[in-house]
Amino acid sequence: MDPLGGLHWWGWVMIVIGFLALVMVISSLFLPDFHKPRFSCDDDPPAGSDEFTELLVGALSSPVLNGGTARILQNGDAFFGAILEAIDNATDTVNFQCYIWESGVLSDRVIDACVRAAGRGVEVRVLPDAFGAMKFNGEDRQRLRDGGCQLEFFRPIQWYSLVRVFKRSHQRAIVIDGTVGFTGGAAVADKWMGQARTRAEWRDSMTMVTGQLVGGVQAAFCNDWMYCCGQIIAGPRYFPQPPTEPDSSYGDAVGVAVISSPSDSDQPIRVCQWLTFRSARERLYLSNSYFIPDERLRGIVADRAKAGVDVRILVPGGTTDARPVRLAGHTHYDELLSAGVRIYEYQPTMMHAKVVVVDGIVSVVGSANLDERSMELNEENLLVIRDAGLAGEIEAGLVEDFGKSKEINLKQWRARPFSARVKERLSRALIEQY
Repeated sequence: MDPLGGLHWWGWVMIVIGFLALVMVISSLFLPDFHKPRFSCDDDPPAGSDEFTELLVGALSSPVLNGGTARILQNGDAFFGAILEAIDNATDTVNFQCYIWESGVLSDRVIDACVRAAGRGVEVRVLPDAFGAMKFNGEDRQRLRDGGCQLEFFRPIQWYSLVRVFKRSHQRAIVIDGTVGFTGGAAVADKWMGQARTRAEWRDSMTMVTGQLVGGVQAAFCNDWMYCCGQIIAGPRYFPQPPTEPDSSYGDAVGVAVISSPSDSDQPIRVCQWLTFRSARERLYLSNSYFIPDERLRGIVADRAKAGVDVRILVPGGTTDARPVRLAGHTHYDELLSAGVRIYEYQPTMMHAKVVVVDGIVSVVGSANLDERSMELNEENLLVIRDAGLAGEIEAGLVEDFGKSKEINLKQWRARPFSARVKERLSRALIEQY
């Protein structure tokens, strides 16, 4: 066949195939996975009402978790003290999942506690994300296995799975004996030690739950464990039944668990946050370390502020482990500040907490960030909890953090240099990969 433009027909076929492959790679890495219709809902119950809980249950296809207790643990000394104590008191099972695991002082303490538990006959399962555990050295991994613990990694990085390498498990799901659970922003690395006193100690929080609320954390672990090794974890050993007789120590917190996966086209994390933000009537305070909300979440936050709700957002300041994420989030400041939202940048150290509190009654805690990666690419878990005690603790902690932060002024913000705006826009183009 005569060459066309200097190439044979098969050369042009290869060029077309290569071009299409490039387009598909770029679209899969940098463009949203799903179409984004505007959310709407006929019902608009306030936070704390039974109707709001029922709305979440219907929208998220998740059962109500009736009964239990919940308390916020602020910074590493508090939450890892409680986690290690719970592991040391374990009598049956320890299920421990986090995103990051780095060898160091904290890693040694967790490994030692898990090995001690296994030595008592406790079944110990440990599940870090393979990408997040790249600094978890082989010697420490072997110590866990030699000590009788089961160690698996979520989605190990292999040449044949590169097409899925950017889909990670970001869950925090730690459950002891099916009766005590922990979720929040922390993982196993030395930066989560301490009390956020220096820039080497991150500001973060974990929520400890008991009762039926634990089932929402356990279910998140069980899903990823089954995916990794095929073992199905179920039954009363892992999901104990509530007491049949009234028990004042059992607690009366009510919750709904949200477990999200990249395969979930309904994006339950996004729906959960949108409905929760929308339920605010007086106060909406939120803290998030990677804050790049999409148009729907920004819109409902702005609407609440315009309706007279006291809306405050806490994000990292200059100390951050992800400068491009911070810059990308800056592209939304003008829109939110113009609507009356108050934005605070935390100054003392890296702020990594992920909490929402509404009207002093409803809290959202768990692993998810307010960015596209958490909504569309990661395995994530949240608990929406109706409990005034927990909400009051979280709100008090946030008010204290606001006092350690720089509040952004709209007039001064608009006067920032043009070069800063360029960097922000460039960073915004890569939000799918943060």
